[in-house]
Amino acid sequence: MCGIFGYIGEEDPLENCLAGLEQLEYRGYDSTGIAGIAKGKIALCKETGKLSKLKEKLTLSGLEVAIGHTRWATHGKVTHSNAHPHLDAQETIALVHNGIIENYASLKKQLQGEGVIFLSETDTEVIAQLISRHYAGDLVAAVQKALSLLKGHFAIALIHKDHPDQIVAAARESPLSIGIDEKCTEVMISSDPNAFLGRTLNVLFLRNGEIAKVQKGKIEIFDSEKRPLDKKTERLDGSYTAPSKEGFEHFMLKEIYEQPSTIQKAILGRFEEGQVQFEELPKGLKKAPAVCFVGCGTSAHAGAIGALFLEEFAHIPAHAEIASEVRYRIFPRNTLIVAISQSGETADTIAAVREIKGRGFKVLGLCNVKNSTLTREVDASLFLKAGPEMSVCSTKAFTSQIAVLYLFALYMAQSGSIDELQKIPSQLQQVFEQVPLIQKISQKYSRYEDFFFMGRRYMLPTCMEAALKLKEISYVNANGYPAGELKHGPIALIDPHFPVIAFCANRQTEEKILNNLQEVKARGAPILALAPDHLKAISQIADDVIWLPSASDALSPFASTVAGQLLAYHIAKERGCEIDQPRNLAKSVTVE
Repeated sequence: MCGIFGYIGEEDPLENCLAGLEQLEYRGYDSTGIAGIAKGKIALCKETGKLSKLKEKLTLSGLEVAIGHTRWATHGKVTHSNAHPHLDAQETIALVHNGIIENYASLKKQLQGEGVIFLSETDTEVIAQLISRHYAGDLVAAVQKALSLLKGHFAIALIHKDHPDQIVAAARESPLSIGIDEKCTEVMISSDPNAFLGRTLNVLFLRNGEIAKVQKGKIEIFDSEKRPLDKKTERLDGSYTAPSKEGFEHFMLKEIYEQPSTIQKAILGRFEEGQVQFEELPKGLKKAPAVCFVGCGTSAHAGAIGALFLEEFAHIPAHAEIASEVRYRIFPRNTLIVAISQSGETADTIAAVREIKGRGFKVLGLCNVKNSTLTREVDASLFLKAGPEMSVCSTKAFTSQIAVLYLFALYMAQSGSIDELQKIPSQLQQVFEQVPLIQKISQKYSRYEDFFFMGRRYMLPTCMEAALKLKEISYVNANGYPAGELKHGPIALIDPHFPVIAFCANRQTEEKILNNLQEVKARGAPILALAPDHLKAISQIADDVIWLPSASDALSPFASTVAGQLLAYHIAKERGCEIDQPRNLAKSVTVE
């Protein structure tokens, strides 16, 4: 999930590379680095930590070309030696890499047997050393020979001191885009085309082991056998507004408060003449006999809610699967697959899509980012229209996902109304009125290290999502669990030091959730309930209650989710945790 950026052109390569890395830091911030060529030598600067630390130490100047990297650690600890870019033993090549080389250990052992000395624990250094061993004057040929020996998926960009006029890039099953300006004066390389925003470029995407030789205003593409290819470009609009916290302390808090607006955007223009309209979708979709939702993390939770929507409204069998596991499953014939990813770059989801499409299934994408890998792989896409989400901890994307999935269920049902859905933004404003109470409750619960989140039916994936938010940014053990399953083992953990956070906004299961809470209350657990304002009985059981506006079961996840996000945010703030960029995480997970 690392970020790659490269620049060659008439402007300053270093400044352009830094600007590109700023847009890619969401992909990883364990370390950052930049390499270039100056006066016939490789010039390199890298640091552990965020890009701001690199900027403090940066002494590079006079670069003719530059490549940069933001790292999310896979192979090797977070150390200076493991930071990218990596050099070969002779310091003739500098290389950056996103992905995983599965056979790096055997290749490394072979190279060590030939006398090559390694300075890092990474799989990336193996690529640099391997290309160096095959180099005989033609850099593209050396890359082609080296890549033929690699197993796994990757995107790479590299420079060679003897070729200051070029960057060589390649990709296999990992995204890599190349943009060239209309005047052919500069070329940029990025693992995310959205890093090009602010410029008008013609962009192409590498895949299937393709190799690019990039020079100032010129791009040559070769297949894995080094045969020339003619690839089409796509125009990328240059309009761009730099993200701003707009007075909020963190991007996460700003994005929580944006949700009334982003939900309205998700709905806008998609309901006409009494029916949901999705012009993007192919005909015949409504005849699918079953639907499987595929995603990771937050997107998987959205898929679980989407499956409940589809069964309730369209009476179509539906279920949700974790993307990293779904490729091993068998589906009934003609099952429609709905792949969900905020970024459209989630490696597990994209790998699942490719596997499933290879079996002949139709795949629909649900995504927030145009020009992403997912949108290029699926048969059709529905966009969230939520705008950029800067915090690693997803908030507005999740509620936009479930808003679009609600519409999708009505679309598949060929009936229904969105009147209740249109009331959700005003209900969220009522949740925001509870912030002083949530802050007070957060002070009380911030001292605990273990939590059970529990719910039933619609509240099960909702409580799982809330637990994920808390563990992501507060670094506490928080587990979302079916309320009815608690007594089948996990209740053994319950004691006065193990609070239970109960999501109670499902009318169909109100009596059962109250009984489940009595069970944990009898074991002395502190109880915090997120409950609809009509459920007065909860106040006799719970120690604390966050009251929510009542809604139908299907729409209850919205208010409950936002309350859970605010709870996680304020607990993290009380604990003094990094909120927008929590440790060990990255916004876009581009490795399996």
